[in-house]
Amino acid sequence: MLDKNGIAKRISRELRDGYYVNLGIGIPTLVANYIPDGMNVVLQSENGLLGMGPFPFEGEEDPDLINAGKQTITTVPGSVFFDSAMSFGMIRAKKVDLTILGAMEVSDQGDIANWKIPGKMVKGMGGAMDLVASAKNIIVAMQHVNKAGESKLLPACTLPLTGVRCVKRIVTELAVVDVTEAGFKLLERAPGISVDQIKNATAGRLVIEGDIPEMVL
Repeated sequence: MLDKNGIAKRISRELRDGYYVNLGIGIPTLVANYIPDGMNVVLQSENGLLGMGPFPFEGEEDPDLINAGKQTITTVPGSVFFDSAMSFGMIRAKKVDLTILGAMEVSDQGDIANWKIPGKMVKGMGGAMDLVASAKNIIVAMQHVNKAGESKLLPACTLPLTGVRCVKRIVTELAVVDVTEAGFKLLERAPGISVDQIKNATAGRLVIEGDIPEMVL
């Protein structure tokens, strides 16, 4: 199965030249390290940056230069800083071509829960609510199962929702699946992972058609 960097590397294959992309907190931030050479992709951070680069090397961090998850980052030539009002204006005006988010749960109808676990203190939903409501395309980067081995791809989310029927594709340590009217459609297997393993790890409806190829990373 894939580690977090493997998930990010597979998602980088979804990028297209000229895309404006927002990377959510967690695994999605790692996608910045795997943008194909020669591809022009502009990364947007909702705390006010257009033109985010990969993570800095150790010792080269600038504590004043962070992403929405408070991680130190780099910029690329031509990057620009602005206030939150302009940042969310870009998002709400659907200027972002692709949003990549982490999730705690996704339903087989495309609902996403990624902001709150009951009983734990959180500051609020943050920018996720705008991103799921306004993005042209949403890909989720997440673990297929939790630490107890229980599926996180469900018939219905049990945690408070961030968005409804908004997720298009999910990449996990086990598989790539699309959200369809019939449920999760299995597109690819992680290297060394069988279809039966994915079946056993998926609580929601799973559509399997024909031979399922392994991911190309």
